[in-house]
Amino acid sequence: MSPDLIRLIWQSTLDTLYMVVVAAGFGTIGGMALGIFLATSRKGELLAAPAANLLLGLIVNATRSTPFIILVVAIIPFTRLVAGTSIGTSAAIVPLTVAAIPFIARLIEAAIREVDQGLVEAARAMGASPLQIVRKVLVPEALPGIALAITLAVVSLIGYSAIVGVVGGGGLGDLGIRYGYQRFMPEVMAAVVLVLILLVQGVQTFGDRLALKLNKRLRHA
Repeated sequence: MSPDLIRLIWQSTLDTLYMVVVAAGFGTIGGMALGIFLATSRKGELLAAPAANLLLGLIVNATRSTPFIILVVAIIPFTRLVAGTSIGTSAAIVPLTVAAIPFIARLIEAAIREVDQGLVEAARAMGASPLQIVRKVLVPEALPGIALAITLAVVSLIGYSAIVGVVGGGGLGDLGIRYGYQRFMPEVMAAVVLVLILLVQGVQTFGDRLALKLNKRLRHA
């Protein structure tokens, strides 16, 4: 493999990391807020707002049920509005974030619902407000699950980032399509696949260890 191709693979890897890190950051912020609300806003819950919960739940389900490649094309006008263009790594962050938010939200919701409700009732009995319960009980107790949720989301984003390469999103997916497929260079395709596997493995290992560490900390608290 020539030095030029090695440089291309390196630059494409950096582009992929840029897309994934930024989309994961925005997705975590939006998904965390949405997930907490979905987990606490049914009838009789801390932030009870059944109508809003139902509406947001429908939107989340609709977004999650849309295949990612179709989502990318469907929101091109929104992508152009936000990024000024629909191609390139910066533009790819928009659909990646849109896909990440509902995905993370459902995972966060599940993690928070697994928290022992006895802790919530105890905090209520002590006079804690709903927001205090969320901030000091639910979120801290759900941290191991939240860490695993974000890990799963980042792994999924790595795969999604390769898909946006099909529509000019840049990164490793774009490199694999342009060189590995269109120019019949199997060594480039193999290198792209290898790098993606290493990225996924690295993220998964880090996330598993972080969740285990957080879980041990909770047990010793």
